[in-house]
Amino acid sequence: MEKLAVVALGGNALLKSGEKGTIDEQERNARTAAENLLKLQNRDYNFVITHGNGPQVGNILLANAAGNKVHGIPDMPLDVAVAYSQGFIGYIIEQQLRNVLLENEKFMDIITIVTQVVVNKQDPAFQNPTKPVGPYYTKEEAEILMKETGNIYREDKNRGGWRKVVASPRPLIINNTNAISKLARGHHIVIAVGGGGIPVYYERHSKIVGIDAVIDKDLASSLLARQINADKFFILTDVPKVCLNFGTPQQTSIDKMTINEAQAYYDQGHFAAGSMGPKIQAAIQFVESTGKDAIITSIERLGVDNGGTRIVFA
Repeated sequence: MEKLAVVALGGNALLKSGEKGTIDEQERNARTAAENLLKLQNRDYNFVITHGNGPQVGNILLANAAGNKVHGIPDMPLDVAVAYSQGFIGYIIEQQLRNVLLENEKFMDIITIVTQVVVNKQDPAFQNPTKPVGPYYTKEEAEILMKETGNIYREDKNRGGWRKVVASPRPLIINNTNAISKLARGHHIVIAVGGGGIPVYYERHSKIVGIDAVIDKDLASSLLARQINADKFFILTDVPKVCLNFGTPQQTSIDKMTINEAQAYYDQGHFAAGSMGPKIQAAIQFVESTGKDAIITSIERLGVDNGGTRIVFA
């Protein structure tokens, strides 16, 4: 029986630490991801691919800032930059996945959907924006920008500069999920919810507009998996299994844990907010809502027996 999976690719799937971010590098990394995704398809899974965009959207904002400063080209808002990143990252993944499929004599349509995700403008996250985006500025430049734009800039003491910070609100509704589900269940591969989705909100009942925000990719992917009734949710990162006491001599990997155990470990501080924490919360939300399993692992372990950490209901 065919099953439907949502596979959330980590940010390192296309752009790894230490790389410059050239198209050649990203295509090479996407090729590796595609080869591993094929293993999942060979297990009779249809699937929807989601992906991060942190490094890429950061580069887009840097290019915007340089173009504005040198040539006076108008800055694009963050929601437009996310849409831009969804398009070109989707293109790279789609192309390399198609190459791998053709080499294995598989013929399928691959569709990238530029995806809007609805948030609440009154989300508490907007009262305390914490997510840094875009280029670094001096204190003096940041103060001028804050007066001119009303945006918030905060100092990054580790990097010696000031950056704009935006909210990371909770995703509420993913647009076009009916189409995503029908396409995926119809034996097409769908790429959607890139970078957590384009953040939008309802200004009024009949008007939807973009907003400066960053939606967590794993939480949005979990919501998508629930909305399309996926049979499995895979969260891919740069480690093969979730670990307790990560980075210490007491580090221990976990093969399986219940959602209650996962929440307890989360509450004890085992999973950092900027790395494994959102992945654990995304997995808990999916399993709690559906009763089905979520798996956190590296892309190399995708589709491997007993690969990764399995989060189960009980």
